[in-house]
Amino acid sequence: MLLGGSFDPVHNGHVALGATFARLLGASELRVIPTVPWQKSSLVATPEQRADMAALAFAALPCRVVIDRQEIERGRPTYTVETLRALRAELGPEVSLCFLMGADQLQRLDTWHDWHDLFGLAHLCVAARPGFTLDGPDIPAAVAAEFRNRLVPAERLCSRPAGQTCIAPDMAVDISSTRLRELLAAGNFKHDSGSPISAPVLDYIRQHNLYKK
Repeated sequence: MLLGGSFDPVHNGHVALGATFARLLGASELRVIPTVPWQKSSLVATPEQRADMAALAFAALPCRVVIDRQEIERGRPTYTVETLRALRAELGPEVSLCFLMGADQLQRLDTWHDWHDLFGLAHLCVAARPGFTLDGPDIPAAVAAEFRNRLVPAERLCSRPAGQTCIAPDMAVDISSTRLRELLAAGNFKHDSGSPISAPVLDYIRQHNLYKK
């Protein structure tokens, strides 16, 4: 499984996404890829800090977690398709790769560079809130058609290296990294049992004085 993100900061929604598909797919490994995205220019934490926070956040998952630093090491904004091409070259043509994303990313998929090529490199797995449908007004028609034509149950993904899609429909987690940064900057963030940021990550943020005004 592959999960990319800016992780600025990483939160429990990201972890829930990985955990959901680890369970559905019976995956043995999750590669977490801190991105240097071409669509975002307002990241606060450094690439290494974002990688460190991701390592802390995903440590509790039952599968093996690898923090993949390839985009950081590239040192420039990177398209997702570039990273998937590099992973496919590294791992070979027969390995089943499942790229995880939230429904909000699916809504913008047609703005991604060479987005049609993603399906030839990996399976696309989307976690959506209850009631989500590909026919909804927020999903571009071309994306919905491509996704629907490739849709299979999660258990069938491992039978092929790429080209299929899957939806986990009950991901009732809605957390905004932007909103978290605002709360942290204002000093209004308190950790409790329902906190959207794990205690180790919050400790790291405080130790490094991140997101303060």
